[in-house]
Amino acid sequence: MNKNFLALGLAAALLAPQVAGAEGFAINEWSAEGVAMGGARMFAEDDAANVAYNPASITKVKGEAMKSSSTYLSPHGSYKLHDGDGKEIEAGKNVVHAGWAVGSYYVRQINDKEWFGIGAFPRFAMVSEFERGSKASSNAFFSKLNGVSVTPTYAHKFDKKWSAAVGAEINYVGLELQKNSYDPRVQMNVGATQTEGESYALGWNAAANYAFDDKNEIGVVYRSRITHSLEADFKLYPVTGGKITADAYGVVTLPDSWDIGYNHKFDKKTRLELKATRTNWSTYDALNISLSNPSVPDVLPSDVNSAKNWESGWRYAIGLEHNLSDKYAVMAGFAFDESSIPYEGGDFMVPTGLRRTYSIGARYNDKKQTVAVALGWMDVGSLDFAGHATDAYKSAHAYDSFTKIASISYQRKF
Repeated sequence: MNKNFLALGLAAALLAPQVAGAEGFAINEWSAEGVAMGGARMFAEDDAANVAYNPASITKVKGEAMKSSSTYLSPHGSYKLHDGDGKEIEAGKNVVHAGWAVGSYYVRQINDKEWFGIGAFPRFAMVSEFERGSKASSNAFFSKLNGVSVTPTYAHKFDKKWSAAVGAEINYVGLELQKNSYDPRVQMNVGATQTEGESYALGWNAAANYAFDDKNEIGVVYRSRITHSLEADFKLYPVTGGKITADAYGVVTLPDSWDIGYNHKFDKKTRLELKATRTNWSTYDALNISLSNPSVPDVLPSDVNSAKNWESGWRYAIGLEHNLSDKYAVMAGFAFDESSIPYEGGDFMVPTGLRRTYSIGARYNDKKQTVAVALGWMDVGSLDFAGHATDAYKSAHAYDSFTKIASISYQRKF
């Protein structure tokens, strides 16, 4: 039963579509309890999702536990486009394209000192869609990054104060980009392009916890950067008909990050977590694609380059957990994401500014099972960004953006 449960959970995580839940295209929604506490969930007791939030805390799992979670995210937003004189030339909204962030986790206590855990969950993913006939479509009308990380982890508890963990990360990304090909000379779309590919790459992570006493604990988690060499298929559909194909190649570097957390227990019923995450988004300096072997010679350019030059940034979160009884608990959280997207590096793939997320949740547990639910509201700030040479606008303003979040988790102990 255990093996079947884990295999089903891993398959669900691999097959489910994903959407962005944090600044850039990072995902923090790895369990309902984590959503409820704003992502500040590094020191939970008996929670298999610690594999994702803080591998050093899998030493808090007694015995054997399996967990599955599913989070629904629905992004909404509006935009305005302007010409070179600052005159508004188009206003519109995104096409609501909701998605799911799915996670599956397994933790087993080997002995009093050693633990093994494995998780399958998305660290990076996003989806955005706009009307195909809009001027925004000259930049992007459909963008999707499916991602999942599989993280086998070993943790060791040295004494009552220290625990640490180290793990590998097998990271998968599937990328699809669609846009209209706009010719500024004739000021019209001359076709549509589609770039689609996937890649696997390896990374690693390490974590450590230190307990000052029974009430205060700190932890740190490092996740390495991961470089994908992406081989893809490129297709151009001219308005005159037909199809032109080519081989596409690009390098995408997913950023490394640091999590620093603090846990305080006021008493046996109530605890507070603080968490700060530093993500090195500066690794996302460009999205460059090289084209080769076109089906029609001398039609396609050899390179399609787009500068990004994102800036590294911080995410701050606070989470509160209160046990109403031995079986019921309530949670609440708040998170603040700095914007990492500069004016010259913005686009309609990820048209978001700073974010504030408000969330609540509840949990039921007995000796064998835990069920948790959470609701969240992400208030996404406005973002101004410049158009590129092949865009049908000179500048864009994204505003009135928000994301609805709902999550459920189930854990079984053996």
